[in-house]
Amino acid sequence: MIDELPPAFVLAAVAAFGAIVGSFLNVCIYRLPLGKSVVWPASACPQCRRELSWYENVPVLSYLALRGRCRTCHVWIGVQYPIVEALTSAMFALAWWAYGPTPLFASRVVFGCALIVLFAIDLEHQLLPNPITLPGIVVGFVFSVFTEPGWIASLIGIAAGGGVLYLVAEAYYRVRHEEGLGMGDVKMLAMIGAFVGWKLTLVALMMASLSGSLIGLVVIASRRGGMKYALPFGTFLALGAAAAATIGPAVLDWYMEFLK
Repeated sequence: MIDELPPAFVLAAVAAFGAIVGSFLNVCIYRLPLGKSVVWPASACPQCRRELSWYENVPVLSYLALRGRCRTCHVWIGVQYPIVEALTSAMFALAWWAYGPTPLFASRVVFGCALIVLFAIDLEHQLLPNPITLPGIVVGFVFSVFTEPGWIASLIGIAAGGGVLYLVAEAYYRVRHEEGLGMGDVKMLAMIGAFVGWKLTLVALMMASLSGSLIGLVVIASRRGGMKYALPFGTFLALGAAAAATIGPAVLDWYMEFLK
């Protein structure tokens, strides 16, 4: 039935659905660090607590129409909301364009949604919530039974992803007697391994470490932090995982050709 519809219409519908999902991701980003339910109560202004009307919840458009402020108390609404909605919409559209109506499309958008939530929460709170990472490990492994990377690569990815960071964190603690990486990072990398397999997990870790090192050097050079300045590594893992899931295979192919 989908094949009978104009491709542009289908792509637009997928993008619109992605924006709606992005609106829900905003709820998760705001409520999970506070330990609140993401399904109840209905969305409300964080300042005046007025429950939002349906037309105030239209992704992106409502924010633009209200000029980024609450209709009642006029408090400023963070620009994060339309950014997350637009980003999720674009992700759904690009995944549909790349994979079509396949299990891999479903796997990639679920993975992408988890990464968006973890990126935003870790950036603001330096927290990687268990309700995202732990179910993500299970969901990623289940998807791997039906699509790439395959359940064996996924299982190795879970063990290698979580195990590598755990060993790094344990070694750092024993040498420095202070925590360098949290267990949230360990569980997040295990989730990444479940979705993309062990090879692309190594690519994600490499990219995350490289970008984290570069940003750390910028922070030190700008004198805004010293060697012990805490960087939210989960945000870099999210970026590395997104890159690994999209351009990771090409990076691996290039690297293998380079070694020849």
